[in-house]
This record gives sequence, C-alpha cells and structure tokens, in this order.
Amino acid sequence: MANARRNPRVLVVTPEVTYLPDRMGNLASFFTAKAGGLADVSAALVTALFDQGADVHVALPDYRSIFSDRLVPFLKEEITSIQRKMPDDRVHLAEDRAFFYINRVYSQHGEENVKLALAFQREVVNNILPRVQPDLIHCNDWMTGLIPAVARRLRIPCLFTIHNIHTVKTSMAFIEDRGIDAASFWQHLYYMHHAPSYEAARDTNPVDFMTSGIFAAHFVNTVSPTFLLEIVDGQHPFVEPQIREQLVNKYDAGCGFGILNAPDPAFNPQTDKDLKQNYGPKNHAAAKRENKRFLQRNLGLSEDIKAPIFFWPSRLDPVQKGCQLLADIFYRVLSTWWEQNLQVVFVANGEYQPVFQDIVNQHKFHKRVAICDFSEQMEHLAYAASDFILMPSRFEPCGLPQMIAPIYGSLPVAHDTGGIHDTLSHLDFSANTGNGFLFKTFDASGLFWAIEEALKFYMLPANTRAKQIKRIMTESAEKFTYEQSARQYIELYEKMLQRPLVVETQSVEQPVGASVGSVHQNL
Repeated sequence: MANARRNPRVLVVTPEVTYLPDRMGNLASFFTAKAGGLADVSAALVTALFDQGADVHVALPDYRSIFSDRLVPFLKEEITSIQRKMPDDRVHLAEDRAFFYINRVYSQHGEENVKLALAFQREVVNNILPRVQPDLIHCNDWMTGLIPAVARRLRIPCLFTIHNIHTVKTSMAFIEDRGIDAASFWQHLYYMHHAPSYEAARDTNPVDFMTSGIFAAHFVNTVSPTFLLEIVDGQHPFVEPQIREQLVNKYDAGCGFGILNAPDPAFNPQTDKDLKQNYGPKNHAAAKRENKRFLQRNLGLSEDIKAPIFFWPSRLDPVQKGCQLLADIFYRVLSTWWEQNLQVVFVANGEYQPVFQDIVNQHKFHKRVAICDFSEQMEHLAYAASDFILMPSRFEPCGLPQMIAPIYGSLPVAHDTGGIHDTLSHLDFSANTGNGFLFKTFDASGLFWAIEEALKFYMLPANTRAKQIKRIMTESAEKFTYEQSARQYIELYEKMLQRPLVVETQSVEQPVGASVGSVHQNL
C-alpha cells in the first residue's frame, strides 16, 4: 500500500517546452517545441521543480514532426513507439492529427491556432487528466484557458500563469464541435455578454480564453510583480478591459501574484558552447575581448576590441519592444560616437528589420552595424561579445534578456517598466550598486540619454569598469535562477494545497492513475 502522504502531484499544462529532465522519462530530453520565452520558462521551471523533489508531470501537444527532427539518432520503430512508453513516464503528449505534421508551435492563421488550442485542451481534459489524476494543475497562457473551468468542476486547485497578454474568443458551440463537453463546466467560463443559461450562451456569446483562465483559476500569477500592478492600476490601455477586471478581482481577493521568470541555465558564459572563449566574473575582460573580435570578424564589422558594442536581443516589434525609438535616433547615436567606432548588432526578426537595413544601406554603416536573423548560437555569442544590450520596451510582462545580459557582463540599457523594473536598477559605480542604465520616459530622448549614460561608464578606466562588471556578473548569476522562482511557485502550490509539496514517505510512490488526495474535497 502506498503511503497516503505521498507528494502531491502537479500537472503543468503548456503548449511549449524546450527541454525536460531526462529522468522524467525515456525520451523526455528529446521533446522540444518552442515559439518564444514560454518554452524556456516551462522547461526551466519543470526542471527546477523536479530537482527539488516535486511529483511534477507535463502535458504537451504531440508535435510529432517537430519531435522527430530531434529523434534522428533513434530507429524509426523506436520513434513510433513513443506513445507506448509515455504512460509510464511523466511527460504526457496530447495526441491529435492537428499537431502531427506542423513544423512550428503556432500557425500564422489565428483561426488555426484556436483549433490547435481546442485539440490540445480536449486531449488534456478527456485523456490526460483522468490518467494523471493531479492534485494541482498549473496552466500557462490562453491555449490552456478552458482547463481552469474544468478544474473548478473537478475541485482540483488550479494556477493560471500569464506570460503574454493575448487572448482569443470563440463560441461554446465551436468548442463543443471540437470534442470538448463545455456543457459540464459552462458556468465557469467567461463570456463577452451576460450568460443566464447554457442555451442562451452556446451559439452567439463568445467565450474569452484568457479571461476564462483568470476567472476560473483558484490563483493567478503574472511573470513579474510590477507588470501585475501596472495592469491593476490601468497603466496599459492595450490590456482588454475584461482581462484587467478579472485580474483586479483576483488581486483584491489575495489570489493574484507576480513571480519572476529566470533565464535558462544554459545561459552561462563559463560553460556556453557557442562562445569563442568561456569565462567567469574573475576573467571576463580578456575573454569578452576575444569573443568581441570573433563576432566582429564573423559579421564583417570593423575589428576593434575597443569599440563599444550594443546588442539588440529582442524581436523588432514596435508595439512592445520600442525599436522605433532606436530607429528615430539611430543615425544620431552612430554619428555622435563615430570616433569611438560604436557598433550595433541585431540578432532579431520582426517588422522593423527592413527599417534598420534601409538606414544601414543609405548611410553605408555596414562596418558599424550587423543585422542578423535570430539564431540561438548567434544570440549566445552576442551576449558574450557585447558591452551593452538595448531593451527600450514600452511594456515588459517579464523579459529575460535584461537578466541574461548581466550574467555575461553585458549591461542593459532599458526602459524602466514591468519585469525590467523588478530586475534592474540604475548603475551607480561610486556606490557600488546597480546593474544597468534605465530611462523612465518612453521616448527617443530618454533612450538617447540612457545610451549616453552607458557610454560614460564605458569611458571610465578599465579597472573601474572591470570591478563593476565582476560584481554585476556575480550578483546576477546568484539572483537570476530558477531555484529562486521554483521556490516561490512551490510556496504558492503549498498555499493552494494547504500541505507541503515535497513530503517524506517510506513507501513506494503511487503510480500514475492512483487516487488523489482528499484536498479536492476541501475546495
């Protein structure tokens, strides 16, 4: 008989993941499905929870074509046997033909993404939840927004994490046509209009996925404390009013929190395989110069180890990332510090990429500016080779580059908002404090001022700079870790469960499918 005091079972439901601990199953380390930061966050959080002894399981769409690319070393018959192996492991794949042949996590067509989300949630609700029988469900973003309503019906505590403020809407009739029995939990969904009955709501009253997740979940968290407060205070008009309303309700009820993400542990200059030369806080200066020279040579920039390099690490999106501010002052920045051979490296896709290409071509800045499509290898190298990163985001739900860069000794030049506010403070080398250069007013003048502040620091004596960068690298590596984030999630899980997440037991762990604890009956 298994001990009733086994570790509570947590099921993390996510549409994206970059890697999983190999101890979670025979082929866990071969599952990679990434569209953005959510994949890194999911992977790192699950790994940290698993390493701390939590009974954590993952539900993920079966992106068969994507996974097959990573399973090349395996024989074909081994690939086709994945599903027979998975029930004994901790990774639970939602099987549907909608996922099997796609080569990216999200479609470029919005309606297709709704279908993918419904296929994923149908498999989680109909097959994975009965098999895993979790004590707690942790959902992530709009593609899992219906599951908290199911959790309410099943009386399973549910946490809903908001990584990106994006939502979709569709009718309950369409949801049911995709195989989800919404009639059994319709009263826990959020509708765009008053819904007095199931019949009145079914055909013409849109269900909001993100808002439903917030509305039905027992607890909600954003991935930055400041971003949550900014939404609650109404500072971001792009947040749809129903999303803000429900977040305010959760926050006022003491059920809304902000928990910062952290960088993937692979971002470590001491072990990073994409660098020309590895380094740590104590020997960063010479190694960063070598990485700078290597980057300049590979990108066709002027080879000058004394040239300050600014790195743009985020997508070139004018809605969020503030790239238009840099475009407005781009010529001025390069010309002002022309004698210092200031250089800018973009490793990013996005609609503003042609704008910067036009500026470079018009003014023949090819030896000063490199514009590259995103690649993980070049991203890692650019962190190591650069002196500063540029992050003038209009808003930032969390942000990871401003945490990664200081670990590599590259200091952020950033707008003081959201997750940036939670992770950076303005550098004051005389007081031995701070880790970046922040501007408060979102405009091009503010960004220029912050760049100017960064270059004043760059002109200081080499020993003064090296001392500060060593301090910042050391502090950042200790502070920005998923052990810290996982601990906060564990504390939140325990608050929801009203018992420890990791408990000692002298008996064999219950197999998947065993009965859940009595906590469900207390909700």
